[in-house]
Amino acid sequence: MTFDTDDLPLAGIRVLDLSRVLAGPWCGQVLGDLGADVVKVEHPERGDDTRDWGVRTTPGNTSYFDSVNRNKRSIGIDLADPEGLAIVRALARESDVLIQNFKTGGADRLGLGYDALSAENPRLIYCSVSGYASDGSEATRPGYDLVVQGEAGVMALNGEEGGPPLKFGVAAVDLFTGQFAAQAVLAALYQRERTGRGRRIDHALFDSGVSLTSYYGLESLAQGFDSRRYGNSHPSIVPYGVFEAGDGPLVITVGNNAQYRRFCEQVLGRPDLCADPRFATNLDRSKNRAAFVPVLEAELAKWRRQDLIAGLRAAGIPCGEVTGLREALLGPRALEAGLIVGDAEAGRVIAPTYRLDGARLPVRRMPPTLGASTDEILEERLGYGAERAEALRAKGVVR
Repeated sequence: MTFDTDDLPLAGIRVLDLSRVLAGPWCGQVLGDLGADVVKVEHPERGDDTRDWGVRTTPGNTSYFDSVNRNKRSIGIDLADPEGLAIVRALARESDVLIQNFKTGGADRLGLGYDALSAENPRLIYCSVSGYASDGSEATRPGYDLVVQGEAGVMALNGEEGGPPLKFGVAAVDLFTGQFAAQAVLAALYQRERTGRGRRIDHALFDSGVSLTSYYGLESLAQGFDSRRYGNSHPSIVPYGVFEAGDGPLVITVGNNAQYRRFCEQVLGRPDLCADPRFATNLDRSKNRAAFVPVLEAELAKWRRQDLIAGLRAAGIPCGEVTGLREALLGPRALEAGLIVGDAEAGRVIAPTYRLDGARLPVRRMPPTLGASTDEILEERLGYGAERAEALRAKGVVR
């Protein structure tokens, strides 16, 4: 099936996105994917910081910007100008959701804080994204993903044993914060249906970073010291990780002892590895990892990767090749799933992950150029005619 705009879950919901960089814009993108009309407010000259990050994709846009700004419209407004602030306040009065990630206190100084805007629009759901708790001693510290990955222990659980702590390959704290914030907005929208009133939502990057430590975090609390790092291996299941066949890496995940027997007997042709009491059970293999892994690695190196994968799948053992990033995005699996939208000339984005009634939610709007919808939004939302919009543009208030 295909979706008409009115079929989307958040059709009719208006979102004013005052945020920039990654976490806040990701929240807005999630809401846009689900059907909301998201108006992204940007500085009229430089736009969002991420328009200057990464690789140029189309004129005025980059890979960073495009990754968190699909399904949005852009309006360029100078918030340092009183007329620009008046426009934003007017847009907030008729919005359902506002997202901002000013430094703590910044929105209030501009007259765009929760108290001021909710007084004018009691139904407004006001979502603030910050680096640290807004009521804590570090409230005014700026939040950066890499700093928080270090401070929250996320880097400490990533990497090889004996090696340095490693960050995630993407800004995981930022992206998870945006996803968590979007979930809270959805819950507040649902509650508003019963109460008729909006809510204030605060979400801090540090909180998200701690949450990401998940079972590793709880394990370290339970045992009284930091857990070991295992790189691409599993801390308690063996064999479970990335291994090298003769011609390339693959993932093998032997999840239980029945799978292990099939792995040894049907795939490797090494029943002796099952019979060896050092390796008979997962607990045995975990305890004797140092003895087991070199034997396994030597055996796997004899195989071509695709032959090994075919044997593993025939034996019902989860596995897969380790591909390059471009190979994965342009490969048949992503193509069949419809995960890449657009083309090299017009720009490409990754499609929303959501499917409803068997269909993937659409990319209704490619990431906008700076201020592309300014006149449209001013007329549609505020009733400004072309002459008034041109006067504001001439003064540099809007783009």
